[in-house]
Amino acid sequence: MAKALEMYRRSVEEFGQRVMAIGVGDWALPTPCTDWAVRDLVRHLVYEELWTPPLLAGATIAEVGDRFEGDILGDDPQVAWKEAAAHALAAAAPSVLGRTVHLSFGDFPGQEYLGQLTADHTIHAWDLARGINADERLDPDLVQFVYDFMAPQADQWAAAGVFAPAVDAPADADIQSKLLAMSGRTP
Repeated sequence: MAKALEMYRRSVEEFGQRVMAIGVGDWALPTPCTDWAVRDLVRHLVYEELWTPPLLAGATIAEVGDRFEGDILGDDPQVAWKEAAAHALAAAAPSVLGRTVHLSFGDFPGQEYLGQLTADHTIHAWDLARGINADERLDPDLVQFVYDFMAPQADQWAAAGVFAPAVDAPADADIQSKLLAMSGRTP
């Protein structure tokens, strides 16, 4: 169970490294995420980080309400990321792993929710790197964790529209390429 916390922390760092590499003129660049520029992608992850503390504390979607709507990035999206990530990391303690987290699509153990966040952070770290032409190589242990977490449910995630349908990866592809292909991305 402690592995879920460690992988979540590493995924936040992985995405955060890319956020800190965004140049002043990069915010409008396209990403592999359909209809999302760099700023939109960062907003998506800041939004997730803002939701993490109340959800891990047991709040429902209705209780959180619309408090994180609007311009959550402000004039300095990198600072917005750092602050939201710090609060989310502080909330991700061992005591939340077995706690019920109420999501819009059902109730899940905290460990499962952290796995979902880890997958999103990791895959979007690659998307952001591709968007800003940065290093696309991800932490191999993190990639393996996310691949193992997602593989049994990849078809369900694609059917729900979480990501595009899988693309073919060569049989000899590395695990990162297989993960990206499974999530509908062409490495």
